[in-house]
Amino acid sequence: MLNLSVLLEDSARRYPTKDAFVFMDVHLNYAQINGAANQIANGLKSLGIQKGDKVALSCLNLPYFPMVYYGILKAGATVVPLSVLLKRDEIEYHLNDSDAKAYFCFVGTPELPMAQEGLAGFQKAEQCDHFFVITPQPTDPSPIEGTKTLGSLMAGQAPVTETVPTSAEDTAVIIYTSGTTGRPKGAELTHSNLLLNAILSTGIVTTSKEDTQLIVLPLFHIFAMTCLMNAGIYKGSTSVLLPRFDGTAVFGLMQKHKISVFAGVPTMYWGLLNCDTSAFDLEAITSNLKICVSGGASLPVKLLEDFEAKFNVPILEGYGMSEGSPVVTFNHLEVGRKPGSVGTPVWGVEVKLVDDNDKEVPLGEKGELVYRGHNVMKGYYKRPEVNEKVLKGGWLHSGDVAIKDEDGFFYIVDRTKDMIIRGGLNVYPREVEDAMMKHEAVSLVAVIGVPDDKFGEEIKACVVLKEGSEVSEDALKEWTKGQIASYKYPRVIELMDNLPMSATGKILKKELRKMI
Repeated sequence: MLNLSVLLEDSARRYPTKDAFVFMDVHLNYAQINGAANQIANGLKSLGIQKGDKVALSCLNLPYFPMVYYGILKAGATVVPLSVLLKRDEIEYHLNDSDAKAYFCFVGTPELPMAQEGLAGFQKAEQCDHFFVITPQPTDPSPIEGTKTLGSLMAGQAPVTETVPTSAEDTAVIIYTSGTTGRPKGAELTHSNLLLNAILSTGIVTTSKEDTQLIVLPLFHIFAMTCLMNAGIYKGSTSVLLPRFDGTAVFGLMQKHKISVFAGVPTMYWGLLNCDTSAFDLEAITSNLKICVSGGASLPVKLLEDFEAKFNVPILEGYGMSEGSPVVTFNHLEVGRKPGSVGTPVWGVEVKLVDDNDKEVPLGEKGELVYRGHNVMKGYYKRPEVNEKVLKGGWLHSGDVAIKDEDGFFYIVDRTKDMIIRGGLNVYPREVEDAMMKHEAVSLVAVIGVPDDKFGEEIKACVVLKEGSEVSEDALKEWTKGQIASYKYPRVIELMDNLPMSATGKILKKELRKMI
């Protein structure tokens, strides 16, 4: 038997009264988080949720996330974390594709009405039977008439439970990613995948029970879920939660809670570097902050150098992907690091670079990065034809092009597909194109990534309107914003008379990029 929830159960036994999660003025210890997870597990069992069933979760960085996450695992079910930015049609797709039986959704905020979007998606889903609104307080009634709350599910449930036995190779989490092709696909990550990656992550950031880490990366993202939440719980450290990145708020929490570990995507470091810090005691902050970690997208070397020069704190960069649980390579302090590189393979993982025929390329030459080891997913849920290609020969083919130097350090230099990485979040152009094509004035659209100093890449849509139709670029941008998650809509729209095409009618995005 192996169930990822052992991370929480073990720390609750060892450190019952130690702060596990802090949100604003709320401090919850390990025993409280574990007891709440047990109540949720018992509630799910009472609904008939069985081993292997899928349960979806949409929640901001709040203590409810780990409570529900581990409650689902304790019930023997599989967690399906969803982005809090998804709209109703996207939620419907994810619930249907994952075969989710139940869905927990935070009520949201006035700016982010999650429960309304979640309920609309749930109502259109084919097989999802249970919808629960997560309210700010467990005793709060649901703001949506006729819906149940997480608090009502937990009411009367015992704070102890018998964890449903699962095996190391059972699926613990299905995390959705655009991967290298097509619509979002659910990467099946096993209890073993996530447990081992959490353990090795503690070695990467030298997390200990004395550490206090700040989690502003979204917990539904594999980076925060594994490298911070699961790793922190394994070590018994304290996690301070912040639902949305704001430089001033980050520095305030760092000073208040004596944060020792921080992880973020490059745009967060850009934000911190450009934040007014005059109101803070930077010397106190940096004396406590012993390590920063960057992932999700390539960190510009100039940004790394400027940040370290100002704050005197090292930033360690790594490479990973949802399909790799996520960590694949990392710059380890004990063996040295190279700015601009994503480091060397982590323990138990083999990495090589191959050509189009899967032959390893000579040292110093570009090749597709492929890897194998304990971190590799079981496969994409219900995608056997894609799995055969992506997991060819037992190696996961990342779709990323890299170079390896003479010391074994890897450098990501390109991508084989059109995926855009905006601020560490994957955006697949086809999803944006499909959404924009629904506008009555749009005839043709091609979406590409363009360089951006803040986000690494920005989303640009090149649009041809239908003959006789009129719509402004700003109006089209606002319309698209209402159709898809906010991080996906194009910030740049260019209306064009035509798009460059090949003789077979294929849009030449390479030519569009040359026009930038």
